[in-house]
Amino acid sequence: MFFASDNWAGAHRSIAERLLQESTGFAAAYGTSDLDRRVEARFAEIFERDVSVFFVATGTAANSLSLASVQRPGGITFCHSEAHVIEDECGAPDFFSQARLAAVEGDAGKIDPAGLVKRIAGFPENAVHHGRATAVTITQATEIGTVYSLDEIDAISAIAKANKLPLHMDGARFANALVALGATPAEMTWKRGVDILSFGGTKNGCWCAEAIVFFNPEQAKEMPFIRKRAAQLFSKSRFIAAQFDAYLENDLWLGLARHANAMADRMRAGIGASNSARLAWPTTSNEVFAVIPKAAAKTAEDKGAKFYEWPVPAARPELVGADETLIRLVTSFATEAADVDGFLACLAS
Repeated sequence: MFFASDNWAGAHRSIAERLLQESTGFAAAYGTSDLDRRVEARFAEIFERDVSVFFVATGTAANSLSLASVQRPGGITFCHSEAHVIEDECGAPDFFSQARLAAVEGDAGKIDPAGLVKRIAGFPENAVHHGRATAVTITQATEIGTVYSLDEIDAISAIAKANKLPLHMDGARFANALVALGATPAEMTWKRGVDILSFGGTKNGCWCAEAIVFFNPEQAKEMPFIRKRAAQLFSKSRFIAAQFDAYLENDLWLGLARHANAMADRMRAGIGASNSARLAWPTTSNEVFAVIPKAAAKTAEDKGAKFYEWPVPAARPELVGADETLIRLVTSFATEAADVDGFLACLAS
């Protein structure tokens, strides 16, 4: 019963086998192999347009280098106050971009459009002492398991474009959000005005595969140098390409995400029907947040369940009672129905 995070899961068998196939023979290095080129072409097919793709090892690298590519001196990037880039990346986006992150509040883990307008207005272009607005980044799916609708992305994009700011999407759980919306990759990104995407594979069955996708290749001219300077240009880049090759083949990536989301749906339904536990807030991706009795949490842990105790939101101290705890449960491509049912049984015992 492993629900601590989807990055606890291993690699999907098809991806592991593809890596093994690539482990023999020779291929050009530094992203110039035939396999690298073929996978880059596959990204263009998926997104229905020419794109520039840069493989990196981690989501933090993808986010940080994406934002670095669009920064100017005194730059300010706007993100949600709970976004991974500002809460969980140890200042890497600031370090690599030499810019600051400015938090914007918003319900359900999503940037509030009105709040974004107000926050951007606090950094006029010529206000040299304060810095200047340079980018906006959104997380899809969000840190609390919610998903921006297409209309919500449109609203954020319109504000970014009105202020001539590039829009970046942190897609560590891109596939989970995509299948939750029932949209196409194009519909959830560039057709909504997204300029740069951190395309995640590691949380959805890959071993170590993330990609930076530019929807306007003209914007990507500096990225080869930025990536190299950040030590993210792999000499044997084909091993990242091999993972994506298997991941994208026959839409495996979408099938894995659908399974993870379905297991989360099963968990949500079970908790919703429980007499002792309740859902903390609605979610639609592969993350579930629940308030459960501390005794039930102890029972689950004693039976081998792994999950994460989540901080109670400061704005909602009444959410959790004295004998309760707030937890996060993350399902993955490797989660089985028996795992979910086993955890739910702990709530009833």
